[in-house]
Amino acid sequence: MAAGWLLVFSLTLFQSLVMNHSSEGPFPSATTIKSWVDKMQEDLVTLARTASGVDQLAAIYLKNRDLYTVEANNPRQLVEIAARDIEKLLSNRSKALVRLAKEAEKYQASHQWRDEFGNNDIIYYNAKDDQNDPEKNDTESGSQRIRPVFEEDPVFRRQTSYQHAAVHIPTDIYEGSTIVLNELNWTAALDDVFKRNREEDPTLLWQVFGSATGLARYYPASPWVDKSRTPNKIDLYDVRRRPWYIQGAASPKDMLILVDASGSVSGLTLKLIRTSVIEMLETLSDDDFVNVVSFNNNAQNVSCFNHLVQANVRNKKKLKEAVYKISAKGITDYKKGFSYAFEQLLNHSVSRANCNKIIMLFTDGGEERAQEIFHKYNEDKKVRVFTFSVGQHNYDKGPIQWMACENKGYYYEIPSIGAIRINTQEYLDVLGRPMVLAGEKAKQVQWTNVYLDALELGLVITGTLPVFNLTKEQNGKINQLILGVMGVDVSLEDIKKLTPRFTLCPNGYYFAIDPNGYVLLHPNLQPKLHRLDFFTPSLFGVVHAIQTDTRTTF
Repeated sequence: MAAGWLLVFSLTLFQSLVMNHSSEGPFPSATTIKSWVDKMQEDLVTLARTASGVDQLAAIYLKNRDLYTVEANNPRQLVEIAARDIEKLLSNRSKALVRLAKEAEKYQASHQWRDEFGNNDIIYYNAKDDQNDPEKNDTESGSQRIRPVFEEDPVFRRQTSYQHAAVHIPTDIYEGSTIVLNELNWTAALDDVFKRNREEDPTLLWQVFGSATGLARYYPASPWVDKSRTPNKIDLYDVRRRPWYIQGAASPKDMLILVDASGSVSGLTLKLIRTSVIEMLETLSDDDFVNVVSFNNNAQNVSCFNHLVQANVRNKKKLKEAVYKISAKGITDYKKGFSYAFEQLLNHSVSRANCNKIIMLFTDGGEERAQEIFHKYNEDKKVRVFTFSVGQHNYDKGPIQWMACENKGYYYEIPSIGAIRINTQEYLDVLGRPMVLAGEKAKQVQWTNVYLDALELGLVITGTLPVFNLTKEQNGKINQLILGVMGVDVSLEDIKKLTPRFTLCPNGYYFAIDPNGYVLLHPNLQPKLHRLDFFTPSLFGVVHAIQTDTRTTF
């Protein structure tokens, strides 16, 4: 307190002296001002030493020197300790993940498919009940809704219930369909595994099973709430579009997206193609490599990229911007387009995934099959070709169907905007088949890059493990389908706790970079958004704009 009064007195004295001199006589000389400044410096130093107790601390240290040692930090040792602690944390979460995947495969293999369900046969908590019509009959689809008792959870910073798991079903999937009801039936057994994992490790965060049909079951239960309460909003969340699911559902791939930009696709068809290509880019993760090429009389890259590039956020953004600028003119020449595509795809002088190789063709159809091109570049069928007939037209679809079937791919139709999301992700099931056939060799826990959690947990990384269908078909062949992906979250805050800054010098800090070059840990790493919003205004206005206004841009 005395030191504080001393500082106030010094500042007041300085102010009064300057004011008196400036009002009654000439401005003080440099020597006089310097004496004042020296006096203020002396007072401030006295204040700092008195208020901080530094002299007393030094005295205590000197008095007890035999009890203390000053040692230099060993940076390598500190990093190794932090790495071991993080590895232990991830290893513990991986154990929970492996258990969930094994139990899920066991439950599905023993499940008996049912074509019909009676009222209340399926009991579950629909996380979107808060958004659904309160007057809806809960038993109309053969299921009964659970109404959990929620409590505010300090860990998740939202309402949760550890007695139940929650189920999220995408808006465009009918929850009363036979496939969904069967999936709800066998995945209900996972609730006990969720609870067992948490009993063994109370620090576990979200445990999630994302199904290939779009159903997501997560624990603990928590409402899927649109906090803005804006009327006529649609929930567009689909677990199959989340980064962790995409990474876990298929092995790395090199993808060349081939876009028909001939005059016949002008108008609505071109807009559908643009939107389809952008949705296709969203199915790629940072482990994949991609480029987009348009063709008519000639073939050309749509962007500044002249070879396949890593499908990271920055590169995908540049490709999307370029796709918006594609214009339609000229005639369709499949030979030019596929030749250009194969040349890029088979160029080994640049970085790539070197696993699955795919060409995705978006077109309105044509007469040509380009057989000689496939014979020249793809006789061994190492490149899969998927073809998409876009728009409503009467062109012959036979040639592009043949292209897909002859090159170990699939043919899809996208007649309208409603078919885009579903059809642009179906190829993942095909690419998952080699993983299923590889069995345990393909079962490796993968950790995602840092991303923003959909349920407001902040920045997280997610461990993923594919879940295989172990049943056999009627002819005895092994089923080649992926049931879905299991995921367990690790919060970045939990990792930060294992790298305390007090172990370093005052200006030191830990940082970590993942194999894809992304910053995993850094003091300045902060999310730009506090919350992801999967609720968007009604799509009816958007669809109407597509159909009536050719100026609408996607």
